[in-house]
Amino acid sequence: MCGRYALGVRVAYVRQRLQEQGMQVDEAPDDDEVRETYNFAPGNFGAVYRVDIPAQCNDNAGQDADSEHQDQSLLSANDNKSKTKKPSNDEAVKYKLQSMKWGLIPFWTKRQPDYGSMMRTINCRDDSLIEDSGMWTSMKRRKRCIVICQGFYEWLKKGPGGKEKVPHFVRRKDGELMCFAGLWDCVSYEGSDEKLYTYTVITTSSNPYLKFLHERMPVILDPASKEMSTWLDPTRKTWSKELQSILKPYEGELECYPVPKEVGKVGNNSPNFIVPVDSKENKSNIANFFANAAKKETAPPDLNMAKDERLTKDSEWSEDNAPKPAPTLKREHSPEEVVHTEERIQQKVDVNSKASPHKKKLRSATHNNPMKKSTGTKAAAGSQPITKFFKK
Repeated sequence: MCGRYALGVRVAYVRQRLQEQGMQVDEAPDDDEVRETYNFAPGNFGAVYRVDIPAQCNDNAGQDADSEHQDQSLLSANDNKSKTKKPSNDEAVKYKLQSMKWGLIPFWTKRQPDYGSMMRTINCRDDSLIEDSGMWTSMKRRKRCIVICQGFYEWLKKGPGGKEKVPHFVRRKDGELMCFAGLWDCVSYEGSDEKLYTYTVITTSSNPYLKFLHERMPVILDPASKEMSTWLDPTRKTWSKELQSILKPYEGELECYPVPKEVGKVGNNSPNFIVPVDSKENKSNIANFFANAAKKETAPPDLNMAKDERLTKDSEWSEDNAPKPAPTLKREHSPEEVVHTEERIQQKVDVNSKASPHKKKLRSATHNNPMKKSTGTKAAAGSQPITKFFKK
């Protein structure tokens, strides 16, 4: 499966890299015609490499259902002859980069399909091309192409029921552009003369390296390889075992690593999406955060800090993510402060030790009159035991 990939480079760069790898590029679109993004999603316009022969594919003449289901033996005979026929000077084969929309729309479509219908044709399974029938018939015979990108994303399902999905980025280990085998088509909706070019990415079984990630992967071809030349050969107008054999798991070296989860949202775009989450680039912000925290922790404490402004340690966190208070610091008094403190204490003692000139009279808790000492054996009124009060 391929539901998202990266194409964060300009068309000019793509053209240059393909030519450096021995691929002929006679025509290319402007940079603004292809979406430059590290989060390339279905519906975007991407860079597609294909053969362009003036007499072929300029319109859909001869591509209707009747012509596509002619007698197979007649087609095979004609194609066997065409394999040995070389194009004339007037029919020189040209190769072009073209801007196309991801999500193939067949040429016979009358009205613009909804988004859900388009999503069903962003990928084409390799096993759906074995039989010489079905919706892919005309494309696989005459409209084979190469989809250019930097790599693709796949989500690893983890946790109970696979609820947690961790995005991974897959790219060539040598860092070169990645070339997917694809199919393309051109449609003009009913009542419109405008032509819309669209494409699909062909998928196959995953190779042993990516089995842990997903059971399927895009068909990847090496630039300027024999397989790519065969795939794009315009003289091959019937589906054959040789073409089918090209659609197999990639045998070259790939890299696969987890990337930021923000790539999961289509609207997000960042070059960090193709950088490993455990790399220095993606850890720079985290490193700066802890570096600043360390500076605060090692800074000398402010002795004039209020009591309720306690220091905190960023390196120690409780279960509720609240910072723990650092141990409070005891303030050491200077000798002069100790002498002044002792003098103040001594002054308070001297003041309290002086006798008051007038003795204070004590009052009872239940009477406003001053309490009088008992002079005899008879208890004074108001001081009798509570048992005598109830006997009255």
